Amino acid sequence: MDEELTQRERIVLRALTRNSTLRQIAQQEFISPNTVKTHVRNIYRKLGVSDRDGVTAAAHALGIE
Repeated sequence: MDEELTQRERIVLRALTRNSTLRQIAQQEFISPNTVKTHVRNIYRKLGVSDRDGVTAAAHALGIE
């Protein structure tokens, strides 16, 4: 991982590993769904993954769950 995840990205990542939808994450964090999409896109890029299974595996490897 070349870049560190921001605090907000870590929060979104944890929610993704719990199978929360983008809309649910937006409501929980009081941000727009488009902002969540941006965070998810950044997380995928930073972790070098292309799907939720990859995100979950990467989060587990990093100890984020």
